[in-house]
Amino acid sequence: MSIPLLDYKPSSQNQRVPGYEVPNEDTPRPYRIEDYAFGGEVQELIWAAYRQVFSEHVILKFYRQGNLESQLKNKAITVRDFIRGLAKSEAFQSLVIKTNSNYRLVELALKRFLGRAPYNKDEEISWSIKIATLGWGGFIDALLDSEEYQTNFGENIVPYQRRRYKDRPFNLVTPRYGNYWRDKLESERYKTGDIKNFLELASSIEIKTLVYTTVNTANITIPDTTRETKPKGIPVSINTSANFPVR
Repeated sequence: MSIPLLDYKPSSQNQRVPGYEVPNEDTPRPYRIEDYAFGGEVQELIWAAYRQVFSEHVILKFYRQGNLESQLKNKAITVRDFIRGLAKSEAFQSLVIKTNSNYRLVELALKRFLGRAPYNKDEEISWSIKIATLGWGGFIDALLDSEEYQTNFGENIVPYQRRRYKDRPFNLVTPRYGNYWRDKLESERYKTGDIKNFLELASSIEIKTLVYTTVNTANITIPDTTRETKPKGIPVSINTSANFPVR
């Protein structure tokens, strides 16, 4: 029996209040499957989904999900199913899930799949319990099957940051992994004998004195470079009025 989602009070955020801003370059652009009639055009929507889910501007071929892309192009699955497949893929697991704690995974998931930041710490705790009890797959199903996701994105819209107002985009303020993981990777770079032990390493180096060898120029034999045969051929005459030899 799974633990029900704990109650939490939503806080007031930009996406929960009406907006009266004039549309500009910061206005989110929805990607709908209805706007792409042919399979080749759907590629633009697919790249938008990769950018949203992985928060990467360049996706390596190794991380692409060819089967999911093919099914989406053939209208065999919906955009929501495509997002679900990306979130449960091994690529997402290796890039995001393995490098973050449950609390940070909740923050990343809400920003990438619901288009908003967590309301408060209570919501992070509530969803982290879902991850602990149902696993990552069950947590993703709960998010994508929620009323909030269905209301804002439905079946055929790629999730996006809803009403970004003045603040920087989520993909700039929430990188792939947190500071604690970055610090761990940084500390593991320095091994024994590296920069942290520079003084000890420097003192252990044996300095060899350079010994100069004197050379007596009188003992140097200069080879004879004179020619015994005379050159044959037509002599070259120089015309003083020209800038090149004339034969």
